[in-house]
Amino acid sequence: MTTAVLTTASYSRVKGANDRMSIGLIGCGKRGHGELQPVFQKLNGPLTAVCDVWRTRAEQAVANAPGAKIFQDHRRVLEFPGLDAVVIATPDHWHAAIAIDALTAGKDVYVEKPLTFKREEGPRIIEAARVHQRICQVGTQQRSATHYIEARDQFVRSGKIGKVLVARTWWSDGGADRLGREAPAHGADAPAGGGHRVPPGMEHQPADLDWNRYVAPVRWREWNPPQYFNFRNYRDFSGGILTDKFVHWVDAVHMFLEEDGPSMIDMAGGLWVAKDGRNVPDVIDLHLQYPGNWICTFSNLAAANESRAAIELRGTRGHLRIDRTKAEFFAAEKSAAPEVIECRASLEEEHVKNFLDSCASRKMPNCDVALGHRSAQAAHLCNLSYAEQRRIHFDPDREIVL
Repeated sequence: MTTAVLTTASYSRVKGANDRMSIGLIGCGKRGHGELQPVFQKLNGPLTAVCDVWRTRAEQAVANAPGAKIFQDHRRVLEFPGLDAVVIATPDHWHAAIAIDALTAGKDVYVEKPLTFKREEGPRIIEAARVHQRICQVGTQQRSATHYIEARDQFVRSGKIGKVLVARTWWSDGGADRLGREAPAHGADAPAGGGHRVPPGMEHQPADLDWNRYVAPVRWREWNPPQYFNFRNYRDFSGGILTDKFVHWVDAVHMFLEEDGPSMIDMAGGLWVAKDGRNVPDVIDLHLQYPGNWICTFSNLAAANESRAAIELRGTRGHLRIDRTKAEFFAAEKSAAPEVIECRASLEEEHVKNFLDSCASRKMPNCDVALGHRSAQAAHLCNLSYAEQRRIHFDPDREIVL
């Protein structure tokens, strides 16, 4: 899928590169408040507004952004005067609706991965970004990581690796000590793998948490602590490991090989280890075949002593192994020492800086919405293969299952 450079002569509210933007954070949980807020505030200054269905979380975010306004409904954030952009760090099932509302309201958007909860949401978000001429960056930060970009240019684009035949990826959650314990009622002591422990005392819904708002896009149910605190473990709110971990790696593979539409998808696995009430698989082995004659694989094993997470590109002249700490290229000659590129900066900071720079310049960000859509789409197709227990044939140009 090709993308074009954004231009917008009428965008009067964009600040210069050295000026502060007015930014609102929507979703103040571990990722939003704990990880993204510090980066945005380091590079841009205090947030202007914060929003969360649980007011307590919003108040915690405001403690680090004095003067920021508190909201519990994202629509009220978008009405806030002078707001330039929003950061969306909600559970997956809210990403599309909030992104479309924000883009339509004339705001630039930084949205956490995955871009979408469902395949069909992607084109609608792309349309909103293009029609309203907004910047929309998806939070797969490898796209802006210097050592990923240098490795791509030095070893893949240069042809040094030869023809890449297989992109092998993996991201393991650890052994049964993390995933295998039986959880008490409501998962109050749920294992750490794939989520976060439910805090003590949460058997009853907090008075300042708008549960109805939280579940609004999906089927209503009574207050369920694990489905709030561990939303990625439940199919009603997330695509599980595939849209949490795999989407990062397949996006990086798409960046390296410059092809982002698989034609055949096959996934095996199951929910074989975790005993905490989740309903997404914890053991995954999948293959995606691309029209350019190469294969991407991914495995997630709840196994002890597994290498945590990495990508390995296997080419006819060598292979490249890369993770978030370094890249190592191994030439075909057995005696050749690996060429190493170390990670020299925070991936989050590089990616957020790219977003802020794009908001000022109106140039396409490194992980534009169209790229984020294609990577999320690959993950959704794998979930479809698993759900239907069959090989999926896909037309990447028309984006239809055959």
